[in-house]
Amino acid sequence: MTGRTVPFESQLCADKPIDCGYRPVMNTAAEHCLHLPYLPPWDWQQFHGHYALRALPGVERLTPSSYSRSFRLGEISGWFSVRPLVEQSALELRCSDSASPCLSELQQRVRRMFDLDAEPQQIAAHLGDDPQLGPLVARNPGLRLPVAFDPFEQAVRAIVGQQVTVKAAVTITGRLVSRLGAPLASGIEGLERLFPSAAAIAGATLDGIGMPGKRVQSLQYFAEQVASGVLRLDLQQGSQALIERLCALPGIGPWTAEYIALRAFGEADAFPASDLGLLKAPLWGSEGISAKQLKNRAEAWRPWRAYAATHLWHNYSGG
Repeated sequence: MTGRTVPFESQLCADKPIDCGYRPVMNTAAEHCLHLPYLPPWDWQQFHGHYALRALPGVERLTPSSYSRSFRLGEISGWFSVRPLVEQSALELRCSDSASPCLSELQQRVRRMFDLDAEPQQIAAHLGDDPQLGPLVARNPGLRLPVAFDPFEQAVRAIVGQQVTVKAAVTITGRLVSRLGAPLASGIEGLERLFPSAAAIAGATLDGIGMPGKRVQSLQYFAEQVASGVLRLDLQQGSQALIERLCALPGIGPWTAEYIALRAFGEADAFPASDLGLLKAPLWGSEGISAKQLKNRAEAWRPWRAYAATHLWHNYSGG
């Protein structure tokens, strides 16, 4: 059993306007609307809080009941917006008409973003057996894995975010967007740019971007490897092979690689054991726990270590 499945087929929703809380700046009448079902429990507030803390101006926009962003899939670009339909155990997805050729892939990516294919009961049953982790799972049974829409974007965020706060990382990544992101006429206020391509980042002059020189070099080398096709940013050979490929690059260590596997691909067993939030979670008491101790404890949480990490992060942030 994988603990993840597509519980139902996506359904078309009624052709009615959605109030995203945004002022239209041009015609947005042409769009698709789908319902993406999931198996409850599922916590909208968890996902909203995660994406709100990391939202990139020009690329992402949130209201209390919706999340919207620009996207690019191959040569296709556009926008999409989601909102929870709690009584239907579904997420409503609306997207620009430009998404027609890639609608299937877009649905898959949105499902992965919001972890709609998880089987929460199976995961909770496994993690709930742990004497220390169990109470956290019982308190928050709907916690899942928020995942980035685009693996390259998440990898950039992870590299930029090394040894800085989330707020600082968002600020620096926002500068990349404003300097290098291609403009997009989305028709949705606040969605004006695409996230920069690997080629754009690799070839840019990043003076004054706000990162140490060595980290800039690491970021641009990574982007160059992706743009040239030398680095395969996928899980076709498994998550461990991806982690090893990433760790072979300058400036990328185990934490960054494991975090990319978790946040870029939703790898259910990825576990960045040296993460400060995991080591200092109140669950471990005032002195915390060492990375070695945590890694050993986490063996019992396989194959759901990423979900265990989600509960520990939630505990660290006061949940």
